[in-house]
Amino acid sequence: MLRTRVITAVVLFAAFFTALFYLPPAGWLVFVTAIAAVAAWEWGALMRLAAVARIALGVLVVALCALLSAVEPAAVGLGAGFSQPAAWRLGAFLYLPAAAFWLLAVPIWLGRRWLLSNALLGLLTGMVLILPTWLALVQLRQAGALALLAIMVVVWLADIGAYFAGRRFGKHKLAPNISPGKTWEGAVGGGIAVLAYGFLLSSKLPVALAEKPFLLLVVLVALTSISVVGDLFESLLKRQAGLKDSSNVLPGHGGVLDRIDSLTSTLPLVALVWLVTFP
Repeated sequence: MLRTRVITAVVLFAAFFTALFYLPPAGWLVFVTAIAAVAAWEWGALMRLAAVARIALGVLVVALCALLSAVEPAAVGLGAGFSQPAAWRLGAFLYLPAAAFWLLAVPIWLGRRWLLSNALLGLLTGMVLILPTWLALVQLRQAGALALLAIMVVVWLADIGAYFAGRRFGKHKLAPNISPGKTWEGAVGGGIAVLAYGFLLSSKLPVALAEKPFLLLVVLVALTSISVVGDLFESLLKRQAGLKDSSNVLPGHGGVLDRIDSLTSTLPLVALVWLVTFP
C-alpha cells in the first residue's frame, strides 16, 4: 500500500509540476478543466447518482468551463492575454458565491450536518465547489507558477502538519461526528507548520503582508482554518454517502476531490483577494 501511494504521489507531482511550469495558458486551461471534470464525476458519487448521470455531470462541467472561457477569454489568459477587468467580471461571478458559501453556509452545514438529499441543491453545491476552484487555478497562475505553487503549499502543509501532530499529540476530537480521526492538536500543529512557512517566506510576499506581521499572522491562520473547513465538509459528505474515498482514480490516494478538498475552500478566496488587490 505504501509503495502504491509513493508511486502515485511521484507521478502526480511530476504531471502537475510539468503542467504548471511548462504548459502554455491554453494547455494549462485544458489540464485544469480535466481535473474539474473528474472532480465533478466524483461529486456525482457523493450525490448518489447513477454511473451515466455522473458522466453527464463531468461533461456538464467541461461544457461550462468552455462556455465561461469563450465568454471571457481574457479572464483565463486566452486571446490577447490576461486582462484584470475581464478576470474580475468572471471572478466576481464565481468567487463571491463561493466566499458566501464557505464563510457563511458551510459552518452552519457542518454544525447541523445537513444531508445532500436534494438533486438541485447537490448540483448547485457541486458547481459552487468546482467552478470557482477551476477558475482560481487558472487565474492564480497569472501571478506566476511559483506563486500558485506557494499558495498550494500552505494547504498541503496544513494537512501534513495536522497529520503528524494529530498522530503524536492528538487527544481532543475536532469533529468526532464528522471525521473522528481529526483532533484539535492536529489542527494546531497544521497551523504552526503554516505559520513557520509563511514567516520564513515573508520577504517574498507583497509589501502589504511582509511589513505587517500581525496581518500576515491573521491571513495564515484564516487560510489554515478555511482549509480545515474544506476538509471537514468533504469528510461529512463522504460519511453520509457511505464512502471512504471520493473514487479510486488515484491508487493509494483515493480520488481527485480527496486531494483538493481543502483547496476548494481556500483557492477561490485567495483568488478573490488577489483580484481585489491586483495592481
